[in-house]
Amino acid sequence: MSECSYIQVSRPVALPDPSASCEAPHLDAARTAARLRALLPAATVEVLAETFRVLGDPTRVRILDAIADGELCVCDIASLVGMSESAVSHQLRLLRTMRLVRPRRAGRQVFYSVDDHHILELLRLAGTHVQEKPQMPEPAR
Repeated sequence: MSECSYIQVSRPVALPDPSASCEAPHLDAARTAARLRALLPAATVEVLAETFRVLGDPTRVRILDAIADGELCVCDIASLVGMSESAVSHQLRLLRTMRLVRPRRAGRQVFYSVDDHHILELLRLAGTHVQEKPQMPEPAR
């Protein structure tokens, strides 16, 4: 009996032939083929992983949280997150590159707001997840 395994790859690979992959008796070949066709495209997976990498930094999460209710200037963001304006600007540049925030210039000041509210929903859901009480695993049989 063969066993399925998952391997992390850092570059796109050719999709395997579903009939030649796992032969475990619990898998249905037609459903496996359908799932294979439904997988996210490699380019989407790469951008999604990069987005999560950017969101994986506590400073950037705090910045997004600070501007979740509306735009703020860099000095106000810096004050809210307890960082220097220079450090906040550096993080905002990365967030802007990933299209997570957008700038609006008003004279010499730049105001930042969340560019895509899907990101706020993602952060809200993740916050709900981490604040849930852990459930006890069911005993093994």
